[in-house]
Amino acid sequence: MSKKKAGGLGRSLIKERLHAEKLNIKFVAAEARAGILTAEERNRLKKLHEDNKHFLRIPRRPHWDEATSSDVLKQTEKDSFLEWRRALAQLEEEQKLILTPFERNLEFWRQLWRVIERSDVVVQIVDGRNPLLFRCADLELYVNEVSEHKVNMVLVNKADLLTKEQRRAWARHFQKQGLRAVFWSALAESERLDAEEKVNLRSSEQDDDDDKESGTDEEQQKKITVNEEDWHASSEDEEEEEGGAGSSNKSSFHNSSRLLHKDELLEVFKAFHNGPRCKEGQLTVGMVGYPNVGKSSTINTILRNKKVSVSATPGHTKHFQTLYVEPGLCLCDCPGLVMPSFVSTKAEMICSGILPIDQMRDHVPAIGYICQVIPRHVLEGTYGFNIIRPREDEDPDRPPSSEEMLMAYGYMRGFMTSHGQPDQSRSARYILKDFVCGKLLYCHPPPHINAQDFQPQHNNFLKIDSDFCDLSSTTPSKQRKIRRIENVVDKNFFHQENVRALSKGVQTVMGYKPGSGPVGPAQPGTEVGGKPWKKHGNSNKKEKVRRLNKHLDVW
Repeated sequence: MSKKKAGGLGRSLIKERLHAEKLNIKFVAAEARAGILTAEERNRLKKLHEDNKHFLRIPRRPHWDEATSSDVLKQTEKDSFLEWRRALAQLEEEQKLILTPFERNLEFWRQLWRVIERSDVVVQIVDGRNPLLFRCADLELYVNEVSEHKVNMVLVNKADLLTKEQRRAWARHFQKQGLRAVFWSALAESERLDAEEKVNLRSSEQDDDDDKESGTDEEQQKKITVNEEDWHASSEDEEEEEGGAGSSNKSSFHNSSRLLHKDELLEVFKAFHNGPRCKEGQLTVGMVGYPNVGKSSTINTILRNKKVSVSATPGHTKHFQTLYVEPGLCLCDCPGLVMPSFVSTKAEMICSGILPIDQMRDHVPAIGYICQVIPRHVLEGTYGFNIIRPREDEDPDRPPSSEEMLMAYGYMRGFMTSHGQPDQSRSARYILKDFVCGKLLYCHPPPHINAQDFQPQHNNFLKIDSDFCDLSSTTPSKQRKIRRIENVVDKNFFHQENVRALSKGVQTVMGYKPGSGPVGPAQPGTEVGGKPWKKHGNSNKKEKVRRLNKHLDVW
């Protein structure tokens, strides 16, 4: 075959291949490019997670006794730990599932084993906005395997971000699971105790004052204890409503949805354990949980002085610590451990505080996730800006894209790059930190509850918008008249005549004095023509230039 024929045959094959590739067109949605899952993909992953959840196990400490040497125990622990890691790696590869970045350091798991062996009550501290993500069911099984006398308990921290109805729904869910759960907020309780101490200190200093001043202190004391009375009153109603659920479940405990105080939480710890204890005459409570859920903050609030250092960065605590609250009650703080759990995307781990925000490489999926779960009017009401509306050919109810959100935030905060464009990476970090700390609030519901119906906080923003901004829905005859208040300074500035911005020159020129508006008519003989600040009267200017450039002249 000649080279000419071979070249023509090759070109025809290439054309046929290109034509076949053109026919296999696949449209990629904008959400997929931004790392956002569709509803079908979420349902598929949810079913896949449910089918494989029994593979999510934590490493067990091998059996040992007094005859086991230290070297043999360390080697068996290492071998068992490697087998556990292989099983999880095989699960990720075969099922194509995304797991949380579980702890791969054996030393951290040894800290957990020691805390469980020393503790009588093992408390899992979870974030109230997403308790199921931070709760490890296999940890509860392992605690029961170590000793049947140990008690499991879930402490729902940051519960002040939840409403009474949301806490009640989670209390019922844990009641059905046969798990003890209490609701607590380390930050809110710390602020309440600080305010109470200030009032007590002020009242003690003013004991010698008159009755009027002491009456003022009593009023302030009443204001501080209002929430306490409301909590006690609400708990009675909740116990009446939820009492039937507890009796039908035949459980010996009852989960109250009330926020507990420090003294009440300690009483709950003492009441939950009635069996034999690891150390005679002492109750040891182990605090276990993910990083950044508030373990150290809870201990500091209970002890009322900073015994454990805290940080917003996950994984700050490195070794477990034992701290005595009172004679007979000891708290054991375990380092934060990321347990193996299923997640849909890495963006959810960033938004949940599992992965550090400052080490994030791609901010688009995480911001896109926030725009999916937080409605547009909540974003605008929180930050006080307007996000660009969808085009006419787009869905008017679609959530904003990550770029639209970051552009609006960057313009509002003044975060600009050297090229004059909004700094989206910097804006993304601020927004993500607001989401993690709860300024942008989204609460995951218990199973079998619609997520959109579980966000009453979003309705509060909707009411504010409807009261102030939604004037188009009313008829012209019923529209409110907006009263505009004009500032006197703005009125004097914007009503000036003959104002010239960024101008320079002598004062009282062309009837204008800078900063004071027009000046009266000029006197005869004082009128200056043209541009008075230009010194055109310099007759020696050309001679000077000619003298300086004399060496450049060509003769």
